[in-house]
Amino acid sequence: VASILEGCTFINGSPQNTFVPGAIELARKHKVFIAGDDFKSGQTKMKSVLVDFLVSAGIKPVSIVSYNHLGNNDGLNLSAPSQFRSKEISKSNVVDDMVASNKILFEEDEHPDHVVVIKYVPYVADSKRAMDEYTSEIFMGGKNTIVMHNTCEDSLLATPLIYDLVILGELCERIKVKKESTNEWESFHPVLSLLSYMLKAPLVPNGAPVVNALFTQREAIVNIMRACLGLAPDNHMTLEHRFESSLAEMQKARFGAKRSAENGNANGSSKKSRS
Repeated sequence: VASILEGCTFINGSPQNTFVPGAIELARKHKVFIAGDDFKSGQTKMKSVLVDFLVSAGIKPVSIVSYNHLGNNDGLNLSAPSQFRSKEISKSNVVDDMVASNKILFEEDEHPDHVVVIKYVPYVADSKRAMDEYTSEIFMGGKNTIVMHNTCEDSLLATPLIYDLVILGELCERIKVKKESTNEWESFHPVLSLLSYMLKAPLVPNGAPVVNALFTQREAIVNIMRACLGLAPDNHMTLEHRFESSLAEMQKARFGAKRSAENGNANGSSKKSRS
């Protein structure tokens, strides 16, 4: 609340439910950005990539089990049941939109079994251990299991995220958009969902979809930055590389540019010789 009243963007890096409805309404009233929740640095980031891949490939994840142990203050705080519950929610919800995106694999309201375990082990300090098991159904009733182990320095992964979030949040304060049909410039919604790429449990404006797929989140940032530079969004169709006519045109232009460069070098050499 103090940050909002000071007109300063507030980013919640913890899993706690900081943004109660009153806080969100206050941010809207004062037109101050808020974003959250919970820095996405290691295990959850890998999960958002892997589940997106599996579901997009038509492989149905039916069981996801994630285990963590760490010994820093984060681990100590999470040893309290109430604190762990908020972290469990932020880690578990990361697969929901990806599962919902494939109606062929998953029926309405169907979800994989998803279990998250976090234990406090003081000796390992900041060196967090994360282990994951992904079990999926494949062709002809087969089963596929992927097991991952990740050891990381928790704080060293989180600190660059803080820098990136602050820089991107400050940049968003400068961006205004005007629709062709109006003369009024408009800022982003105070709930700054663009920062979701770096957050486990994205806070989004009322009525907006929650997106957890990592590459989709990143492309949103990239394309908004491209728009600020007057560039068209990336669409990855690369049609110019998929037809003989367009490839021939590109090769012709490339050959012409090469000839021009060679002629330029030759002219430069002859001038030096005469001098």
